[in-house]
Amino acid sequence: MPEINNYIIKTVKSLGNKHHRDEEGLFVAEGTKCVRDTWDAFNCRWLIATKVWYEQCGHAGHREKLMFASKQQLERMTQFNTASEVIAVYETPKYEINPEQVRSGLNIVLDNVQDPGNLGTIIRLADWYGIKNIFASRTTVDVFNHKVVQATMGAIARVKVHYVDLEDLFEEYNDMPIYGTFLNGRNIYNSELKKPCFVVFGNEGQGIRAKVERCVTERLLIPAAPGNGSESLNVGVAAAITISEFMRDTLSAPTEAQRSQSK
Repeated sequence: MPEINNYIIKTVKSLGNKHHRDEEGLFVAEGTKCVRDTWDAFNCRWLIATKVWYEQCGHAGHREKLMFASKQQLERMTQFNTASEVIAVYETPKYEINPEQVRSGLNIVLDNVQDPGNLGTIIRLADWYGIKNIFASRTTVDVFNHKVVQATMGAIARVKVHYVDLEDLFEEYNDMPIYGTFLNGRNIYNSELKKPCFVVFGNEGQGIRAKVERCVTERLLIPAAPGNGSESLNVGVAAAITISEFMRDTLSAPTEAQRSQSK
């Protein structure tokens, strides 16, 4: 079993920075639940844990990548205020876009979303509704940021985030409708929502950028109750409401089991 050393400690700590993640081709997942949820989805370079953690939570499949560390060493490596007893260092995957998947349903598009928690929430939302792909502008927060990884609660193992030039993406699939939420759009609850499609969500403070807005073919509004005092919705909340409406027809249809029972 290899021993932990200063090079590994410094490398793991450096992965809190996107430049170093890109340079090393690595990212981290911290904590028992996060490691369990991601272990089968990514190639592990190092699994760094206390002996107590391994005795309580480890299994034989971990041993090839395992290195024991003290709590003090884990504190030097953690990206969070409090160190956990396990850190997995994974190789950053390279995803290819599957055109058949793009044309088979709903595709979430993020334009310059900056908050790691919002991205993590939207990835969890996609996973909940069975959406396999999210397309993000190159200025959107990095999906392998440790805060994003943690916020996805394991959904990062099942949802792929592709960083692309959004205008090029829309040009390639120019026969598909592109929806976006605006304050001057059509009431989403009274609109016909067609799939396959793209649904765009913008920056927390500035919304969808003008050059991306010009690509939108259908403007939607999430109406507020009369007399409300809020100026806008959090992008994660807006995404939840919007995606829920798009999935209503799919999820309200009877399942195969329900159809069989009704016969």
